[in-house]
Amino acid sequence: MPTPESQCIRRTIIIVTATQPGVAPFDTTANDAPSSRHRGSDLSLSADSTLPPATARDRLWLAALLIATAVLYLWNITTNQYGNTFYAGAAWAGSRNWEALLFGSVDPSNFITVDKPPVSQWVMGLSGQIFGFSSASILIPEALMGVAAVALMYAMVTRVAGRSAGLIAGLALAITPVAAMMFRFNNPDAAMVLLMTAAAYCTLRATARGSARWLALAGVALGFAFLAKMLEGLMVLPALGAVYLVAAPPTFWRRMWHLVIAAVALVLSAGWYVVLTLLWPASSRPYLAGSTDNNFMNLVIGYNGLERVEGRSGGGGAHGNPANAIADFARENPQLAERFGGGGAGGRGGFGGGMFGAQPGITRLFTGEFGAEISFLLPTALIALIAVLALRGRRPRTDLVRAATLLFGLWLLVDGLVLSYMSGIAHPYYSLAIAPPIAGLVGLGVHQTWTARDASVSWQRYTARFGLAAMIAAGAIWSFVLLDHEPNWQPWLRWVVLVAGIVAAVLVALPSTFGRRIALAVGVLGMIGIFAAPAAYAITGDTISHTGGSPSVLPERSTAGGHGGFGGTTHSGRAGTGSSGSRAGGFGGFGGFGGGSTTLPTQLQTMLQSSHARWAAAVSRTSSAAGVELAAHVPVMGVGGFSNDPAPSLAQFQKYVADKDIGYYLAPETSSQNGSANAELMSAITKAFGGTGFGGGRSSVTTQIQQWVEANFHGTTIGDYTVYNLTVAPSPQPASTTTTASTTTGSATSGSATPGSTAPTAGFGGHRTGRHHTTTTTG
Repeated sequence: MPTPESQCIRRTIIIVTATQPGVAPFDTTANDAPSSRHRGSDLSLSADSTLPPATARDRLWLAALLIATAVLYLWNITTNQYGNTFYAGAAWAGSRNWEALLFGSVDPSNFITVDKPPVSQWVMGLSGQIFGFSSASILIPEALMGVAAVALMYAMVTRVAGRSAGLIAGLALAITPVAAMMFRFNNPDAAMVLLMTAAAYCTLRATARGSARWLALAGVALGFAFLAKMLEGLMVLPALGAVYLVAAPPTFWRRMWHLVIAAVALVLSAGWYVVLTLLWPASSRPYLAGSTDNNFMNLVIGYNGLERVEGRSGGGGAHGNPANAIADFARENPQLAERFGGGGAGGRGGFGGGMFGAQPGITRLFTGEFGAEISFLLPTALIALIAVLALRGRRPRTDLVRAATLLFGLWLLVDGLVLSYMSGIAHPYYSLAIAPPIAGLVGLGVHQTWTARDASVSWQRYTARFGLAAMIAAGAIWSFVLLDHEPNWQPWLRWVVLVAGIVAAVLVALPSTFGRRIALAVGVLGMIGIFAAPAAYAITGDTISHTGGSPSVLPERSTAGGHGGFGGTTHSGRAGTGSSGSRAGGFGGFGGFGGGSTTLPTQLQTMLQSSHARWAAAVSRTSSAAGVELAAHVPVMGVGGFSNDPAPSLAQFQKYVADKDIGYYLAPETSSQNGSANAELMSAITKAFGGTGFGGGRSSVTTQIQQWVEANFHGTTIGDYTVYNLTVAPSPQPASTTTTASTTTGSATSGSATPGSTAPTAGFGGHRTGRHHTTTTTG
């Protein structure tokens, strides 16, 4: 029989918790259904019906978890300004126009959408309509989605293994660095991960009861996750289906029928929007960005599907999707990429990886920016997966703890392997998708191994002790390694984490001959070893302005290019200057993957606001268009979409101009402050892409349209833009040899440019390497 001291130890689950009295000893031969005396046993839980009513102390701990999460995610949240201005511009459009809200248009005049489905835009756009558009109205809903995800994680694990395990899992998710960053940001990942977590919760409820209704709700949640980020939202699907098929109580064929019902619910909840885009006349809705033919399914299979995984070039230009091309360029030119966006192989402070992640391979999640964002708890979670499956291996088929462990484990392995080996662009923040399964495994693993430390069966006892010791030691040692990559940031922390973790690991491996106070001390040390480092990164994020297209959790990331990556906005929140000083947010208006400037010269802002055209202006790329919209609060056409989309054609653009639908054309200039740096980067890009750059060469719509505008309209330089008034009649302009920064001068025959003309070629996103216009410079 266990001693009173060992009972105290078993009731102390790493953190100070309120475990119910009367915990029975761990015994895998015991019946899953607890007796009336031991009905509150966390260990005995195998179905949600056995969970005892929450006590006042239980509610207090839950409230503390959720309030602390809300404070962490909401504190100083507007320091992120508009976050990713690409999505913020679409949220502004959705706050002004219902059709723009429905389709996720970048502008309220509905020219083109963002390159993702619109669920995330619905949330931000509706918030803007209700509360008025602002930084707070688009970012606070993201933080609340994070709190909801933590609450779902707590509820999910609590129903499986008890409230102690739920608290640990919820805490692990809340302080994961990538979660603390992205639930304060306005990319679609927050909505997608909340819906994936909701689907997992519904699946475990269905598995416990054999409920078709709960499984159908899981299908609905997955359908909307698909409408948040397409196939990435379905990466959890294999885990959910496998767990229900293996562990649900009904007969095999009834389980299969329930899965069919869930599949139908998924198809209906996602398919209605797909059908809507197919039936709605293309001429009266915005172009679906990222597709080659304005078809939603083209996005699913290509740009947002296999192309992302396989790295195949798709899209509309000569080189297809520039995102994949840039990712390859950054990996093949690590030193140059590091200088212009923090993307090098080594990285500052030893991390590296940058906005495009590290090289594909099994170690990707442990290295570079990926490692800092997601891997603090990953070794602990992997060990927990093995330990819990070993401890629960002989349980009945319907054992819910093992089912939950399988769900989290399969979710982590499937999604993690795809992230590790995908050859297309892989932003490190994509790893938010595996934060919930990591947190769930940590919660289940710590709880199950702690409660089994004094099991009556020796192999269970030693498996639990050494498994828990390995989890703590792995978490502490790996935290030390990651913290050592930032040697100048809080250097004392890595040693505290290492010592606390090693001491706790040694103590939990020993027989439990100490009393309650020592058990509590061991729990505190274990907490420090596992959670202190990611919590420190998460808390530090509240003091940092994350803007641009690919934010970073690194506390010492340089502001040279900063968290916006190539041409993005800076880590310190200095919007729109990018790594080269281009206020347009990237070379030639590509906008730094969401880092378009939200600041305009007063004269230009006044000109745009005085325009009564359908679009006050047109500019190359929707990322830059969104930035101009946020600065002037006027509709702006993003020529070529986000990634070289074939919209509009030159003929369509000329018709818009003839119909007076566009007021001005804006051609971003490159600041002379860092002209030589721009020249070096542009030279390397142009050489790597056969003299055409990322813009797609002479055949891209951005190049054709910009050449036509320069050849037929007079340009006026205002600040960092050359502005062309498109409301006047076009007339051929004389050739000019004027240059920008240190780019090569050139000239071409005046008149309408064609793909085969000798007009200046376009570089990054339509950047001009020469001039074909005359200018008048004003303030």
